[in-house]
Amino acid sequence: MTWNPFKRGADEDAQVQITPTELDDNPTGKGRPTPKRKQVEAENLRPIVPKDRKASRKVERDKMREKQNEEYDAMRNGDVRHMPMAERIPARVYIRDYIDARWNLAEFFIPVAFVILLGSMAVTAFYPQLSMPLLILMYAYLIAAVIDIALMWRKLKAKLVEKYGEGVVSKGSRSATYAWSRALQLRRWRMPRPRSPKRGNWPK
Repeated sequence: MTWNPFKRGADEDAQVQITPTELDDNPTGKGRPTPKRKQVEAENLRPIVPKDRKASRKVERDKMREKQNEEYDAMRNGDVRHMPMAERIPARVYIRDYIDARWNLAEFFIPVAFVILLGSMAVTAFYPQLSMPLLILMYAYLIAAVIDIALMWRKLKAKLVEKYGEGVVSKGSRSATYAWSRALQLRRWRMPRPRSPKRGNWPK
């Protein structure tokens, strides 16, 4: 056997040269060629704007309408947990319960004023001298309602400060406006609906 000095180098070259077919058949390898960077970026890319904008807007409107219906039902049923976020604030829940527990002169002002005006128009033709006393009666009721609201807020404000701190009655909180506007409404027409069916159930 003749020794060939170039045989070793040829064997090493044969071992180094591996065809793509041999790579695919190798169970210990990746089994596929390495993907290019552009291909990977294209696969990971997600569109920011949906293709069908009209359908997407319709889905969003349906979700918003469903949420609003749930919140409205919660306000009608007195379910605080599912009301709008602004109505879940503990201080506002306390204000509503306090207003709903008492008799408020202001809530009856509009019905009383309507009756007085109708009475004034009815008696003007026969007893015109009664029109002025009826007008004075209406203004007297209005003044009494304003005084009643002022006294109510004074007591309620002290309870809110004691329970929740000074910040809850600050100007930015609008607690006073919230209490006055609720006191002006008839109890059965208030939204959110009173949690207690009867007056006299004061909040703790």
